Amino acid sequence: MSSARSRLIVALDLPDAESALKMVNQLSGHAGLFKVGLELFTREGPSLVQQIRDRGERVFLDLKLHDIPNTVRGAVRSACRLGADMLTVHASGGPAMIAAAAEEARDSGSPPLILAVTALTSLSADDIHALGVPLTPADWVERLAEIAQLSGAAGVVASAKELPVLRAKFGNGLKYVIPGIRPAGTATQDQSRIATPRDAIRAGADYIVVGRPVLQANDPAAAADAIVEEISAQG
Repeated sequence: MSSARSRLIVALDLPDAESALKMVNQLSGHAGLFKVGLELFTREGPSLVQQIRDRGERVFLDLKLHDIPNTVRGAVRSACRLGADMLTVHASGGPAMIAAAAEEARDSGSPPLILAVTALTSLSADDIHALGVPLTPADWVERLAEIAQLSGAAGVVASAKELPVLRAKFGNGLKYVIPGIRPAGTATQDQSRIATPRDAIRAGADYIVVGRPVLQANDPAAAADAIVEEISAQG
């Protein structure tokens, strides 16, 4: 069960440090990592990451960095000093940017996994076409994942719907982190390409990211445990 638990990332999509740390305390021992995203990091800054780390927890710093290579390199250096275990960059930032992030991580004493975000799970096929990308979501994700792998990223963030294609092409050459996870019977909310925990693990996810279904549960720890049991049942 402990290995299954390590694959559950709980997204701390909460308004402030007080509520985030309260949730971390509730879920300690029930999840593998805690994701700090752009909204919470912008409000609370690096100190929140340190406070979570001080509790003995692992942090997925989901900032989706997207800038010129030198700027991203510097941001990765700062994230390494914070002790982040995972860090995201946008795959659409291109090979040089991803390579700069990967190189900086490797040069640090305790490198985080550099994960390249492919297509956001909120994007539908119509959204992708509106951006001028003449590809299906699956083809676009596959192309971005290829760029990420060739540029040195350790893994990718993609939806479960694209995961079988990625597994078939890249095998274990990448780690696969899957957001947009909704246990059966819960609302989809603003996600377009979603999956249940069971489906994502069956498709080959290394990690799944769950936010509101845990955060908004009457008993967040029990909700997390139920998801861990689903993961464990898939082997």
